[in-house]
Amino acid sequence: MAEVAVFHSVLGVRSGIEDAARRLRDAGHVVTVVDQYEGRSFDDYDVAGAFVGDIGFPELMQRALDGVARLSDGFVALGFSNGGGMATHVALHRRISGAILCSGALPLEQLGAEHWPVGVPVQIHYSVDDPFTTAGSVESVMKSVNDAGAAAEYIQYPGRGHLFTDAGQVDEFDPVATEQLWEHVVRFIG
Repeated sequence: MAEVAVFHSVLGVRSGIEDAARRLRDAGHVVTVVDQYEGRSFDDYDVAGAFVGDIGFPELMQRALDGVARLSDGFVALGFSNGGGMATHVALHRRISGAILCSGALPLEQLGAEHWPVGVPVQIHYSVDDPFTTAGSVESVMKSVNDAGAAAEYIQYPGRGHLFTDAGQVDEFDPVATEQLWEHVVRFIG
């Protein structure tokens, strides 16, 4: 059993995040969903992005840390899209046992960090044609993790969905890729 902190995408806590928490609990883990939007969620990326712009990333990053303040060292940080950046930020400021970045690998230099925590493994998931992928981001994160003496696993899935595990995202959801992702995640957490 592990403690897992789940960080939502720019759209907030939606069906994909609720499903993630349920799957992890069903696998025997203790789950904390970090709701950085205090109950708000969105259906549109542009509207959600404007909301994030109003809050600002420094505030969201602080909310991410506040959301895990009561967790014991050694938890797993799992983030979707923007939540991948939040999971990375938390990994740089808390002692975690692993990070899972789903459609959200953010190079450390964008967070003002020079190196990844020593020995902390990472699993990264993306669809092959994710429209929000930034060239070089995954490779940068994997190099940082490997340089810190840890394993970095990169798994890609056919398709173009960004939040492909969120059944509420009809144009992006891929049920086959979702099941595959959760098999990998459960294995990674152990």
